[in-house]
Amino acid sequence: MSVDPKSRKEALYDAVKSSVLTLALPPGSDLDETALSEEFSLSRTPLREVFRNLAGEGYLDLRENRGARVSEMSHKTLRDFFLAAPMIYGAVMRLAAVNRTDAQIAALQAAQDDFRAALRSGSGTDRALANNRFHEVTGEMADNIYLLPSFQRLLIDHARISMTFYRPQDDNMARNVTEAAAQHDDVIAAIKARDEAACGQLAIDHWNLSRGQIELFVMPAGLDMPLGDLPGARTA
Repeated sequence: MSVDPKSRKEALYDAVKSSVLTLALPPGSDLDETALSEEFSLSRTPLREVFRNLAGEGYLDLRENRGARVSEMSHKTLRDFFLAAPMIYGAVMRLAAVNRTDAQIAALQAAQDDFRAALRSGSGTDRALANNRFHEVTGEMADNIYLLPSFQRLLIDHARISMTFYRPQDDNMARNVTEAAAQHDDVIAAIKARDEAACGQLAIDHWNLSRGQIELFVMPAGLDMPLGDLPGARTA
C-alpha cells in the first residue's frame, strides 16, 4: 500500500465503491472499520472522511454510534428506482448532447472500449463496472448540479440489480447484452452530433432493453403501473 495518505484514501474509496456496485458488499451489510483501517493503513479520521464521501454519493449509510453500512435496497427503493429511471436517464442524455466537451467524448469512447473488452473476455463484475462507468461519463457530460446526484444514486442500484443481467444465461440474454453495446455506440454518435432528440429516444430504448432483463429477477410487488412507465395524470 502506498505511503501517500491521499492515495490510500483513494484506494479505499475505489475498493468500497466497487464492492458495493458488484454486491461483494451486500445491501445493508456493516463495514468492518478495523479491518479496513488495517488493510489501507488509515487511521479513523481519514477512514471516516472517505465514508462520509461515499455516504454523500449514496453508497453508504452512516448511523450515529453504530458505524457505516451499505445502503439498503428495500421494496420502496426498488419501486422508486423503476419509476424514476426513465425520467432521469432521458434528462441526462439530452443534457449530455447539449453540454458535452471533446475530452468527455474521448472518455465516453474509452469507457465503451472497456465495456466491449469486458463483453469479450471479462467477468460479470467487469461488465457491470464498465457499463457503470459509461453511464457515469454521460452524467458528467450533463453537468447539472441538481440532476447529477440523483443520477449517481440511480446508477448505484442499477449496477446492483443488473449484476445478473451481465451474466447472460441464454442466447436471448447474450443478444440483449450485445444490443446494449450497440446502443452505446449510437449514444456516442448522437452525443457527438449534439442530437438532443436522438439522445432522448436512445435513453428510452436503452432503458427498455435493460428493464426487460432486470424484471426477470426483480419484480417489486404492489406497483399500480408497469415497471419503468411514467405515472399518468390522476383525475379527481
